[in-house]
Amino acid sequence: MDNDRDLTLDDDRYPVKYNDVCFDFEGVFMRYTPEQKRQTAANILAAAGRAFRLDGYGGAGVDGLAQEAGVTSGAFYKHFSSKAAAFEAAVDAGLKDFQHTAELAIAEKHSDWLVALVDYYFSREHRMNLAGGCAVPGLTCEVARGNEQVRVVYQQGIERVVSTIETGLTHLGKSERRPRAWAMLAMLSGGVQIARAVHDEAQATEIALAMRDAVLHFAKAPGNIPEP
Repeated sequence: MDNDRDLTLDDDRYPVKYNDVCFDFEGVFMRYTPEQKRQTAANILAAAGRAFRLDGYGGAGVDGLAQEAGVTSGAFYKHFSSKAAAFEAAVDAGLKDFQHTAELAIAEKHSDWLVALVDYYFSREHRMNLAGGCAVPGLTCEVARGNEQVRVVYQQGIERVVSTIETGLTHLGKSERRPRAWAMLAMLSGGVQIARAVHDEAQATEIALAMRDAVLHFAKAPGNIPEP
């Protein structure tokens, strides 16, 4: 988003010149530690994830991504070769975040991980958080319009998510877990997208509650194949 103000010159395009000798302002006068470089890359990646969710791939430009991250466009290109590269990284990071969230929920053996995950997913807090919400409802449509490479990245990430969900469906036979996990993920993502899209909040809440109950009922329904 371009509403953030950044008064720093793009140092790659406007190097400081002194006595006909060209100096790289950022390279000479600003020495960054490896940790600072990693933090800058993380800031850019987080900003890109927010912007792509809110504005779509076509609506987010490099200058806007850089401003959102609080860096220059030149600094952006030091970490990502192009907007497409940043998009791929944002998709990968978003899916890893969801995978990690599911892993943490499943690891809580003393609680019902599925109820906790589904309750959060359909909560008003998550539904209203377009910029920071799950990458599956937030970026899937953009990926579908993307190039082959980002779709490969997406497929690898979404398969990891499904594999994680699969590990929590221990009440099902092994052959039933993966199909059930795919269907659950589709219900979660589709339900959130529809609830976000309607105008009336009461209708959105009705959709969210209906989908919450449907996902839990479907996930917990006994399987047809007994556990070996």
